[in-house]
Amino acid sequence: MFIYQYLDIFLNYLVVEKGLSINTLEAYSRDLRRYLEYLGKVEVGDVDDISQGQVLGFLGALKDAELSPRSRARALSSIRGYHRFLMAEKYATKDPTLLLESPRIIRTLPRLLSQSEVESLLAVSTGSDPLTLRDRAMLEVLYATGLRVSELVGLKLSDINRDIGCLSTMGKGSKQRLVPLGEVALSAMEEYLADGRALLKPQPGCQSLFLNRRGRALSRQGFWKILRRIALISGIGCTIYPHMLRHSFATHLLENGADLRAVQVMLGHADISTTQIYTHVIRERLKQVHQQFHPRG
Repeated sequence: MFIYQYLDIFLNYLVVEKGLSINTLEAYSRDLRRYLEYLGKVEVGDVDDISQGQVLGFLGALKDAELSPRSRARALSSIRGYHRFLMAEKYATKDPTLLLESPRIIRTLPRLLSQSEVESLLAVSTGSDPLTLRDRAMLEVLYATGLRVSELVGLKLSDINRDIGCLSTMGKGSKQRLVPLGEVALSAMEEYLADGRALLKPQPGCQSLFLNRRGRALSRQGFWKILRRIALISGIGCTIYPHMLRHSFATHLLENGADLRAVQVMLGHADISTTQIYTHVIRERLKQVHQQFHPRG
């Protein structure tokens, strides 16, 4: 159908010109295919026939399907990008999304661990076998750097600079950043590299830093299982997911006086407003402490 003829061109543009990650590209593709399928059902005949009302109709259909405001806002963002591309490349003469407002998103505060809960989690892996050394190194690195899990499992041996105690990672939008490891995480990493990784028998040519028991790169799902097991042993009474350590990293830094822009750089946030959510977390914590302990709280 005609309405699909520019989709692959746009997705290729996102890869070549924008350098978007595979996950982000898949999200764009999913949103736009759903949009184009809707336009096909309402029998739109040409890209210039797409009206603001039809875009609103699609967003209404997403709402009726009980998609969250966040998902609908992301879909509108994908559609906006698509129509801007069509205009820029002269495939279309108008943009039906020009005057549309994004669905209002109520930002929820991220869930995180207290410093004592993190210590309990990190204290679980005390053995000296290769898998335990790997698990301890991964958790120490994750908490010391605030990496995303995809960044953690994507680390290569060459990404670790042991001389300066930093690692290099490729974040969203193929943006590279340098993050300090800290003494404890660096020590755990050194121990894993000296006494653990080689015993996991890396597959020929494998340069991945963290390996599974078959000598291949550890997957995100594999790390998730490891974290759940360790969390269960630690006795922490809440469900833990990997991003909680990233949230904890940022919040604990700010609680101890770190500069917000420095935390932004370490997290790899393009916009400081994304990092500012952690200042809201701290404010909420202070309110809770005041209410709990002040005689007139």
